[in-house]
Amino acid sequence: MSTPIVELKAVGKHFRGADGSARSVLEGVDFTLREGEIVALLGQSGSGKSTMLRIMAGLIQADEGQVLYRGMPLYGTARGIRMVFQSFALFPWLTVQKNVELGLEAQGMPPEERARRAEKVIDLIGLSGFEGALPRELSGGMRQRVGIARALVMEPEVLLMDEAFSALDVLTGERLREEILELWQSGQIPTKAILVVSHNIEEAVMMADRVLIFASDPGRVRAELPISLQQPRKAESAEVRQLIDKVYELMTASSGRRGSGGGLISEREVKLQLGDRLPQADIAHMEGILELLAEEPFHGRADLPKIAEETELTDAELLEVLNALILLGFAYLTNGDILLTELGGRYVKAENAERQAMFGKQLLEHVPLIAYICHGLEQDKSGDLPEDLFLKLLRFTLSEEEAERALRVAIEWGRYGDLFEYNFNTGVIQRSEEDEEEEG
Repeated sequence: MSTPIVELKAVGKHFRGADGSARSVLEGVDFTLREGEIVALLGQSGSGKSTMLRIMAGLIQADEGQVLYRGMPLYGTARGIRMVFQSFALFPWLTVQKNVELGLEAQGMPPEERARRAEKVIDLIGLSGFEGALPRELSGGMRQRVGIARALVMEPEVLLMDEAFSALDVLTGERLREEILELWQSGQIPTKAILVVSHNIEEAVMMADRVLIFASDPGRVRAELPISLQQPRKAESAEVRQLIDKVYELMTASSGRRGSGGGLISEREVKLQLGDRLPQADIAHMEGILELLAEEPFHGRADLPKIAEETELTDAELLEVLNALILLGFAYLTNGDILLTELGGRYVKAENAERQAMFGKQLLEHVPLIAYICHGLEQDKSGDLPEDLFLKLLRFTLSEEEAERALRVAIEWGRYGDLFEYNFNTGVIQRSEEDEEEEG
């Protein structure tokens, strides 16, 4: 077995919420990155994948467990580890050349040597002729190349890539990914191992020697899939399609733990609690998938990669929508396939008003946050409640950002289900006019 470079042993990380309460983001993470391998890390948004990368890069410290680099405890950043971020993170007032040289300058390298090193990497990454350009003059793909060049110029033996291709259009992302693989396979870069965080299942299968499935709440490695296919791989090959199917199956498998911490929510799992994260699912996407499932050639059952292909949703978007459909009882999963429930079939055939009524009924039964909002509106004589009241509640179990996202979803769903209304100007949730008329 090849030599370990970075090791995580029972690593845990906690963050403080806005109310001061501790929230576990990572728990008991065991992982080893070895020489000569590319590893891809997949998981839902908010599962702690980026936090894990930042701990490996030494940008933040673990609260529990050990982080080892070449067998020694890692305290702070290591020269041999560099990270490429999803956001291009370039200094807008510096040229391409100066952005790439920045890390070398911080190390005190003489100007002539850092210029030579930067020019070599700029040429390698396909940016020759743009050395004097400012970031605003470059396309998104070229800006990300600068970000990659800035990491590679440090000659790291470990390259951490945090959704480095996700901000790019599909073709640009594919081309850049292929070029990174060519540099890696040809030995033109000294990097000995790469860890890629991704939301794109095909990207993970095309690049990696191992795919790890990350669970959430708290984040941890839940499953691992070794990939022995030779490079270069063809996306349309039967072997790659089978592996993509397998990854979908692993990502949607129940973890055996409460709520949405593992794969998708199963119809047999415990229902969501009041402070749980809600799937970030758009209602139009939910209805679109239900209608697609009901039509030919699916007739109520479909392979997940086929649904992804038909809808053109990203893997991250698709998994969120599926989570919502399963949570609300409109669909369920088995062996990596999604199936319409009897309720889902009736929903597709219903007129719009009936759909809204069915949607509202399922929300009250399966989403405690929405039921809690409706109960509060019933108890309050004015029928008006400020959204801050519910944000404070959510901050006990979710981060500030996740609390706001959960409430936005609850408001969007509740309004569609005709359970309440929302004033965007005042931030007040209001009892629906129909309820007030009935009461009157």
